[in-house]
Amino acid sequence: MNPLVIVGTGLAGYNLAKEFRKLNAERPLVLITADDGRNYSKPMLSTGFTKSKTADELAMNAVEQMREQLKADIRTGVRVNAIDRVAKTLQVEGEIIPYGDLVLAVGADVFRPALGGDAAERVYSVNDLQDYARFREVVAGKKHIVIIGGGLIGCEFANDLSNGGFSVEVVEPVGRVLPSLLPERASEAVANGLASLGVKFHFGHSVKGVWHEGDGVSVELSNGERIRGDLVLSAIGLRPRTSLALEAGLKVERGIVVDRFLRTSDANIYALGDSAEVDGKVLLYVLPLMAAARALAKTLAGEPTQVQYPAMPVQVKTPVCPVVVSPVVPGTPGAWEVEAEGNDVKAVFRSPEGLVLGFALTGAPAGNGAVKMELTKQLPPILPA
Repeated sequence: MNPLVIVGTGLAGYNLAKEFRKLNAERPLVLITADDGRNYSKPMLSTGFTKSKTADELAMNAVEQMREQLKADIRTGVRVNAIDRVAKTLQVEGEIIPYGDLVLAVGADVFRPALGGDAAERVYSVNDLQDYARFREVVAGKKHIVIIGGGLIGCEFANDLSNGGFSVEVVEPVGRVLPSLLPERASEAVANGLASLGVKFHFGHSVKGVWHEGDGVSVELSNGERIRGDLVLSAIGLRPRTSLALEAGLKVERGIVVDRFLRTSDANIYALGDSAEVDGKVLLYVLPLMAAARALAKTLAGEPTQVQYPAMPVQVKTPVCPVVVSPVVPGTPGAWEVEAEGNDVKAVFRSPEGLVLGFALTGAPAGNGAVKMELTKQLPPILPA
Protein backbone atom coordinates (compact mmCIF):
# COMPACT_ATOMS: atom_id res chain seq x y z
CA MET A 1 0.00 0.00 0.00
CA ASN A 2 1.36 3.43 -0.92
CA PRO A 3 1.79 5.59 2.15
CA LEU A 4 -0.26 8.41 3.54
CA VAL A 5 2.01 11.42 3.05
CA ILE A 6 1.56 14.60 5.09
CA VAL A 7 3.42 17.75 4.08
CA GLY A 8 4.01 19.83 7.20
CA THR A 9 4.77 19.05 10.85
CA GLY A 10 3.08 21.97 12.55
CA LEU A 11 -0.03 21.64 14.68
CA ALA A 12 -2.09 20.54 11.68
CA GLY A 13 0.29 17.90 10.36
CA TYR A 14 1.25 16.34 13.67
CA ASN A 15 -2.28 16.38 15.10
CA LEU A 16 -3.63 14.73 11.98
CA ALA A 17 -0.92 12.06 12.22
CA LYS A 18 -1.72 11.44 15.90
CA GLU A 19 -5.46 11.15 15.22
CA PHE A 20 -4.85 8.85 12.25
CA ARG A 21 -2.58 6.56 14.26
CA LYS A 22 -5.39 6.09 16.82
CA LEU A 23 -7.46 4.58 14.01
CA ASN A 24 -4.83 2.89 11.85
CA ALA A 25 -1.55 1.69 13.34
CA GLU A 26 -0.25 -0.11 10.26
CA ARG A 27 -0.48 2.06 7.15
CA PRO A 28 2.90 3.51 6.12
CA LEU A 29 3.04 7.17 7.15
CA VAL A 30 5.47 9.77 5.80
CA LEU A 31 5.74 13.37 7.00
CA ILE A 32 7.80 15.93 5.11
CA THR A 33 8.87 19.24 6.60
CA ALA A 34 11.15 22.13 5.76
CA ASP A 35 11.94 22.68 9.45
CA ASP A 36 13.59 20.43 12.04
CA GLY A 37 10.48 18.41 12.90
CA ARG A 38 10.26 19.25 16.58
CA ASN A 39 6.75 19.10 18.01
CA TYR A 40 5.61 22.35 19.59
CA SER A 41 2.48 24.44 20.03
CA LYS A 42 2.60 27.52 17.82
CA PRO A 43 0.36 29.62 20.14
CA MET A 44 3.09 29.32 22.78
CA LEU A 45 5.50 31.35 20.63
CA SER A 46 3.89 34.56 21.89
CA THR A 47 4.23 33.56 25.55
CA GLY A 48 7.91 32.65 25.55
CA PHE A 49 9.32 35.88 26.96
CA THR A 50 6.74 35.98 29.75
CA LYS A 51 7.73 32.44 30.72
CA SER A 52 11.47 32.98 30.03
CA LYS A 53 11.43 30.00 27.67
CA THR A 54 14.04 29.27 25.02
CA ALA A 55 13.01 27.60 21.77
CA ASP A 56 14.32 24.29 23.08
CA GLU A 57 12.19 24.69 26.19
CA LEU A 58 9.05 25.40 24.12
CA ALA A 59 9.57 22.20 22.11
CA MET A 60 7.56 19.31 23.51
CA ASN A 61 9.17 16.46 21.56
CA ALA A 62 12.26 16.00 19.40
CA VAL A 63 11.78 14.58 15.93
CA GLU A 64 13.23 11.23 17.04
CA GLN A 65 10.46 10.94 19.62
CA MET A 66 7.83 11.81 17.02
CA ARG A 67 9.15 9.16 14.64
CA GLU A 68 8.80 6.54 17.37
CA GLN A 69 5.42 7.79 18.65
CA LEU A 70 3.86 7.91 15.19
CA LYS A 71 5.73 4.96 13.68
CA ALA A 72 6.41 7.34 10.80
CA ASP A 73 9.14 8.25 8.36
CA ILE A 74 9.67 11.96 9.06
CA ARG A 75 11.87 13.80 6.55
CA THR A 76 13.21 17.09 7.94
CA GLY A 77 14.86 20.11 6.34
CA VAL A 78 13.49 19.34 2.87
CA ARG A 79 10.91 20.93 0.61
CA VAL A 80 8.44 19.43 -1.84
CA ASN A 81 9.39 20.78 -5.25
CA ALA A 82 6.44 19.41 -7.21
CA ILE A 83 3.38 17.17 -7.09
CA ASP A 84 2.75 14.76 -9.97
CA ARG A 85 -0.97 14.09 -9.63
CA VAL A 86 -1.05 11.53 -12.45
CA ALA A 87 1.80 9.40 -11.11
CA LYS A 88 0.78 10.20 -7.50
CA THR A 89 4.30 11.12 -6.52
CA LEU A 90 6.15 14.00 -4.89
CA GLN A 91 9.47 15.36 -6.02
CA VAL A 92 11.43 16.16 -2.87
CA GLU A 93 14.83 17.66 -3.66
CA GLY A 94 15.66 15.06 -6.29
CA GLU A 95 13.91 12.10 -4.63
CA ILE A 96 10.59 10.73 -5.86
CA ILE A 97 8.16 9.75 -3.09
CA PRO A 98 4.92 7.89 -3.95
CA TYR A 99 1.69 8.54 -2.11
CA GLY A 100 -1.68 6.85 -1.83
CA ASP A 101 -3.25 9.88 -0.19
CA LEU A 102 -1.57 13.24 0.21
CA VAL A 103 -2.37 15.89 2.83
CA LEU A 104 -1.17 19.47 2.54
CA ALA A 105 -0.75 20.88 6.04
CA VAL A 106 1.62 23.61 4.92
CA GLY A 107 0.37 26.45 7.11
CA ALA A 108 0.57 30.14 6.38
CA ASP A 109 3.28 32.68 5.64
CA VAL A 110 3.83 35.95 7.44
CA PHE A 111 2.72 38.90 5.34
CA ARG A 112 5.83 40.95 4.59
CA PRO A 113 5.20 44.58 3.68
CA ALA A 114 7.30 46.34 1.06
CA LEU A 115 9.46 48.69 3.09
CA GLY A 116 11.96 51.31 2.08
CA GLY A 117 15.23 51.90 3.85
CA ASP A 118 18.50 50.03 4.17
CA ALA A 119 17.80 47.86 7.22
CA ALA A 120 15.46 45.15 5.95
CA GLU A 121 17.60 42.52 7.70
CA ARG A 122 16.67 44.11 11.05
CA VAL A 123 12.95 43.37 10.47
CA TYR A 124 12.02 40.01 11.96
CA SER A 125 8.90 37.88 12.16
CA VAL A 126 8.05 34.89 14.34
CA ASN A 127 6.03 32.23 12.55
CA ASP A 128 7.62 29.00 13.78
CA LEU A 129 9.97 27.63 16.41
CA GLN A 130 13.08 28.34 14.35
CA ASP A 131 11.99 31.95 13.85
CA TYR A 132 11.49 32.20 17.60
CA ALA A 133 14.99 30.84 18.27
CA ARG A 134 16.53 33.40 15.91
CA PHE A 135 14.50 36.24 17.40
CA ARG A 136 15.50 35.36 20.96
CA GLU A 137 19.11 35.35 19.85
CA VAL A 138 19.03 38.79 18.20
CA VAL A 139 17.09 40.51 21.01
CA ALA A 140 19.52 39.36 23.68
CA GLY A 141 20.90 42.50 25.29
CA LYS A 142 18.43 44.75 23.43
CA LYS A 143 15.86 47.00 25.08
CA HIS A 144 13.55 48.66 22.54
CA ILE A 145 11.36 46.78 20.04
CA VAL A 146 9.14 48.37 17.39
CA ILE A 147 6.20 46.15 16.37
CA ILE A 148 4.46 46.66 13.02
CA GLY A 149 0.81 45.67 13.44
CA GLY A 150 -1.69 45.96 16.28
CA GLY A 151 -3.76 42.89 15.48
CA LEU A 152 -3.82 39.59 17.35
CA ILE A 153 -0.17 38.69 16.81
CA GLY A 154 1.08 42.22 17.43
CA CYS A 155 -0.87 42.62 20.68
CA GLU A 156 0.19 39.23 21.99
CA PHE A 157 3.86 39.99 21.34
CA ALA A 158 3.52 43.50 22.77
CA ASN A 159 2.28 41.97 26.03
CA ASP A 160 4.84 39.17 26.00
CA LEU A 161 7.85 41.37 25.22
CA SER A 162 6.77 43.92 27.81
CA ASN A 163 6.62 41.12 30.38
CA GLY A 164 10.11 40.16 29.23
CA GLY A 165 11.47 43.57 30.14
CA PHE A 166 11.46 45.26 26.74
CA SER A 167 10.24 48.73 25.84
CA VAL A 168 7.67 48.31 23.07
CA GLU A 169 6.14 50.65 20.49
CA VAL A 170 3.35 49.47 18.18
CA VAL A 171 2.52 50.97 14.78
CA GLU A 172 -1.04 50.27 13.61
CA PRO A 173 -2.51 52.00 10.52
CA VAL A 174 -6.07 51.62 11.81
CA GLY A 175 -6.93 53.83 14.76
CA ARG A 176 -7.13 51.05 17.37
CA VAL A 177 -5.86 47.61 18.32
CA LEU A 178 -7.49 44.36 17.17
CA PRO A 179 -9.67 46.28 14.70
CA SER A 180 -10.88 43.21 12.81
CA LEU A 181 -11.88 41.35 15.97
CA LEU A 182 -13.23 43.80 18.55
CA PRO A 183 -15.72 46.65 18.75
CA GLU A 184 -14.20 50.02 19.67
CA ARG A 185 -14.85 49.94 23.42
CA ALA A 186 -13.22 46.52 23.76
CA SER A 187 -10.25 47.68 21.64
CA GLU A 188 -9.86 50.62 23.99
CA ALA A 189 -9.73 48.28 26.99
CA VAL A 190 -6.95 46.17 25.47
CA ALA A 191 -4.96 49.26 24.47
CA ASN A 192 -5.32 50.65 27.98
CA GLY A 193 -4.10 47.39 29.45
CA LEU A 194 -1.05 47.29 27.20
CA ALA A 195 -0.35 50.95 27.84
CA SER A 196 -0.24 50.18 31.55
CA LEU A 197 2.78 48.00 30.78
CA GLY A 198 4.46 50.92 29.01
CA VAL A 199 3.48 50.03 25.43
CA LYS A 200 3.33 53.12 23.23
CA PHE A 201 1.00 53.20 20.21
CA HIS A 202 1.25 55.02 16.88
CA PHE A 203 -2.24 54.79 15.40
CA GLY A 204 -3.33 55.90 11.94
CA HIS A 205 0.10 55.65 10.33
CA SER A 206 1.95 52.95 8.40
CA VAL A 207 5.66 52.15 8.26
CA LYS A 208 7.38 53.49 5.13
CA GLY A 209 10.91 52.35 5.78
CA VAL A 210 13.45 51.01 8.26
CA TRP A 211 16.92 52.55 8.32
CA HIS A 212 20.15 51.77 10.10
CA GLU A 213 20.89 54.24 12.87
CA GLY A 214 23.94 53.48 14.97
CA ASP A 215 23.54 50.05 16.56
CA GLY A 216 19.77 50.19 16.08
CA VAL A 217 17.17 51.27 13.55
CA SER A 218 15.11 54.30 12.69
CA VAL A 219 11.55 53.45 11.66
CA GLU A 220 10.00 56.02 9.30
CA LEU A 221 6.23 56.45 9.49
CA SER A 222 3.91 57.66 6.76
CA ASN A 223 3.50 61.02 8.54
CA GLY A 224 7.26 61.61 8.50
CA GLU A 225 7.79 60.74 12.16
CA ARG A 226 10.75 58.53 13.01
CA ILE A 227 10.88 56.03 15.87
CA ARG A 228 14.20 54.76 17.09
CA GLY A 229 14.49 51.18 18.27
CA ASP A 230 16.91 48.27 18.45
CA LEU A 231 15.02 46.17 15.91
CA VAL A 232 11.60 45.63 14.35
CA LEU A 233 9.10 42.79 14.69
CA SER A 234 6.63 42.57 11.81
CA ALA A 235 3.30 41.16 13.01
CA ILE A 236 0.89 42.21 10.28
CA GLY A 237 -0.83 38.90 9.70
CA LEU A 238 -0.75 35.58 7.88
CA ARG A 239 -1.51 34.41 4.36
CA PRO A 240 -2.26 30.73 3.53
CA ARG A 241 0.56 28.98 1.68
CA THR A 242 -0.94 28.01 -1.65
CA SER A 243 1.95 27.98 -4.15
CA LEU A 244 2.54 24.20 -4.10
CA ALA A 245 -1.16 23.51 -4.63
CA LEU A 246 -1.42 26.15 -7.33
CA GLU A 247 1.55 24.73 -9.24
CA ALA A 248 -0.07 21.28 -9.05
CA GLY A 249 -3.23 22.64 -10.68
CA LEU A 250 -5.41 22.39 -7.59
CA LYS A 251 -8.20 24.90 -7.05
CA VAL A 252 -6.98 27.85 -5.00
CA GLU A 253 -8.78 31.00 -3.89
CA ARG A 254 -7.85 32.65 -0.57
CA GLY A 255 -6.59 29.24 0.53
CA ILE A 256 -6.42 25.75 -0.91
CA VAL A 257 -10.07 25.06 -1.67
CA VAL A 258 -11.45 21.93 0.01
CA ASP A 259 -14.90 20.48 0.60
CA ARG A 260 -16.36 19.43 3.94
CA PHE A 261 -14.32 16.20 3.73
CA LEU A 262 -11.17 18.38 3.44
CA ARG A 263 -10.71 17.05 -0.09
CA THR A 264 -9.19 19.33 -2.73
CA SER A 265 -10.12 19.32 -6.40
CA ASP A 266 -8.05 16.11 -6.63
CA ALA A 267 -9.75 13.12 -4.99
CA ASN A 268 -6.50 11.87 -3.42
CA ILE A 269 -5.21 15.18 -2.09
CA TYR A 270 -6.49 16.87 1.07
CA ALA A 271 -5.65 20.05 2.95
CA LEU A 272 -6.25 21.34 6.47
CA GLY A 273 -5.09 23.99 8.88
CA ASP A 274 -4.05 27.52 8.03
CA SER A 275 -3.54 26.73 4.34
CA ALA A 276 -7.06 25.38 3.74
CA GLU A 277 -10.22 27.18 2.69
CA VAL A 278 -13.12 25.09 3.97
CA ASP A 279 -16.53 25.90 2.52
CA GLY A 280 -15.30 29.42 1.76
CA LYS A 281 -13.80 29.97 5.22
CA VAL A 282 -10.14 30.47 6.12
CA LEU A 283 -9.85 30.23 9.90
CA LEU A 284 -6.31 30.77 11.21
CA TYR A 285 -7.03 29.44 14.69
CA VAL A 286 -6.30 26.28 16.68
CA LEU A 287 -9.81 24.95 17.39
CA PRO A 288 -10.90 24.69 13.73
CA LEU A 289 -7.60 22.96 12.97
CA MET A 290 -8.18 20.37 15.69
CA ALA A 291 -11.72 19.69 14.51
CA ALA A 292 -10.44 19.26 10.94
CA ALA A 293 -7.69 16.86 12.06
CA ARG A 294 -10.19 14.60 13.85
CA ALA A 295 -12.59 14.52 10.89
CA LEU A 296 -9.91 13.97 8.26
CA ALA A 297 -8.28 11.17 10.25
CA LYS A 298 -11.57 9.29 10.16
CA THR A 299 -11.94 9.85 6.43
CA LEU A 300 -8.41 8.63 5.73
CA ALA A 301 -9.02 5.60 7.96
CA GLY A 302 -12.01 4.59 5.83
CA GLU A 303 -14.92 6.37 7.53
CA PRO A 304 -15.81 9.41 5.38
CA THR A 305 -16.51 12.23 7.84
CA GLN A 306 -17.46 15.81 7.12
CA VAL A 307 -15.84 18.45 9.28
CA GLN A 308 -18.13 20.43 11.56
CA TYR A 309 -17.25 23.73 13.20
CA PRO A 310 -19.36 24.66 16.20
CA ALA A 311 -19.10 28.18 17.56
CA MET A 312 -15.44 28.51 18.58
CA PRO A 313 -14.53 31.72 20.41
CA VAL A 314 -10.94 32.90 20.10
CA GLN A 315 -8.75 33.64 23.11
CA VAL A 316 -6.23 36.44 22.63
CA LYS A 317 -3.19 35.99 24.88
CA THR A 318 -2.96 39.47 26.38
CA PRO A 319 -2.96 38.61 30.11
CA VAL A 320 -2.79 42.27 31.13
CA CYS A 321 -6.30 42.50 29.67
CA PRO A 322 -7.62 39.02 28.76
CA VAL A 323 -9.75 38.74 25.62
CA VAL A 324 -12.26 36.16 24.41
CA VAL A 325 -14.00 36.98 21.15
CA SER A 326 -16.34 35.41 18.65
CA PRO A 327 -15.73 37.70 15.67
CA VAL A 328 -18.53 39.08 13.54
CA VAL A 329 -18.21 38.95 9.77
CA PRO A 330 -17.90 42.55 8.49
CA GLY A 331 -21.14 43.86 7.02
CA THR A 332 -23.36 41.58 9.09
CA PRO A 333 -26.64 43.37 9.89
CA GLY A 334 -27.02 44.10 13.56
CA ALA A 335 -25.50 46.14 16.38
CA TRP A 336 -23.27 45.83 19.42
CA GLU A 337 -24.70 46.04 22.93
CA VAL A 338 -21.90 47.08 25.27
CA GLU A 339 -21.57 46.97 29.06
CA ALA A 340 -18.26 48.38 30.28
CA GLU A 341 -16.48 49.44 33.42
CA GLY A 342 -12.80 50.30 33.02
CA ASN A 343 -11.13 47.48 31.10
CA ASP A 344 -13.97 45.05 31.89
CA VAL A 345 -16.12 44.89 28.77
CA LYS A 346 -18.99 42.64 27.77
CA ALA A 347 -20.06 43.36 24.20
CA VAL A 348 -22.72 41.27 22.44
CA PHE A 349 -23.53 41.60 18.75
CA ARG A 350 -27.19 40.95 17.97
CA SER A 351 -29.02 40.63 14.69
CA PRO A 352 -32.03 42.87 13.99
CA GLU A 353 -34.12 39.92 15.26
CA GLY A 354 -32.20 39.84 18.55
CA LEU A 355 -30.11 36.72 17.87
CA VAL A 356 -26.56 36.59 19.25
CA LEU A 357 -24.14 36.50 16.31
CA GLY A 358 -20.91 37.37 18.11
CA PHE A 359 -19.42 38.68 21.31
CA ALA A 360 -16.30 40.24 22.78
CA LEU A 361 -15.22 39.95 26.39
CA THR A 362 -12.26 41.75 27.94
CA GLY A 363 -10.89 41.89 31.47
CA ALA A 364 -12.92 40.12 34.15
CA PRO A 365 -15.76 38.95 31.84
CA ALA A 366 -13.16 37.17 29.65
CA GLY A 367 -12.18 35.07 32.66
CA ASN A 368 -15.75 34.25 33.60
CA GLY A 369 -16.38 30.78 32.20
CA ALA A 370 -20.12 30.93 32.83
CA VAL A 371 -20.52 34.13 30.79
CA LYS A 372 -18.46 32.72 27.94
CA MET A 373 -20.38 29.43 27.94
CA GLU A 374 -23.77 31.11 28.03
CA LEU A 375 -22.96 33.34 25.07
CA THR A 376 -21.28 30.55 23.10
CA LYS A 377 -24.38 28.38 23.42
CA GLN A 378 -26.43 31.10 21.74
CA LEU A 379 -24.13 31.44 18.73
CA PRO A 380 -24.88 29.71 15.43
CA PRO A 381 -22.33 27.07 14.36
CA ILE A 382 -19.60 28.21 11.96
CA LEU A 383 -20.08 25.05 9.83
CA PRO A 384 -23.23 23.17 10.87
CA ALA A 385 -23.63 19.41 10.69
